[in-house]
Amino acid sequence: MKYMVTGGYRGSPLVRLTLSCTLFFLALLWLSNALLYFQHMGLQASSVVHFYLGSDEDFAAPRSYGAMLEVAHAHFAMMALVLLLLTHLVIFVPWPFRARVALIVGTFSGALLEEAGGWLVRFVSPSFAFVKIGGFLLLQAGLAVLLVVLSLHLARRPSVTASED
Repeated sequence: MKYMVTGGYRGSPLVRLTLSCTLFFLALLWLSNALLYFQHMGLQASSVVHFYLGSDEDFAAPRSYGAMLEVAHAHFAMMALVLLLLTHLVIFVPWPFRARVALIVGTFSGALLEEAGGWLVRFVSPSFAFVKIGGFLLLQAGLAVLLVVLSLHLARRPSVTASED
């Protein structure tokens, strides 16, 4: 832990390599998340409603409870781990405390709202489509800020003598 707090990790080439590769793969996750979202729906409420409630004219069935539960199960586990990793690292970025709190809470909130939005549209009311759209945008923005900030922080020249150990 002291290694993270003091920024000593930035002086270790292997830690920097590992973190850089991790951030690269998480950037691909960010991109694929957006591509998957836009493959199925857009930023219009009607597209979200169509995806979750189906359409008689397109012969599209509503999303089933079981299918949504399987997706939610995987999303909750993945988002918990991804956001734990990224927000844990951003704790050590020299930003004001409130800015870090806002970024952490905002990103976790976006993930929760994105998942909850689909359930609300499907089982409560189509008028909750804005929750899904807002959650998606908040999550994507939070992830983008986390990835960029952490990448820039990692790219800064280390102040600690590099160690090959």
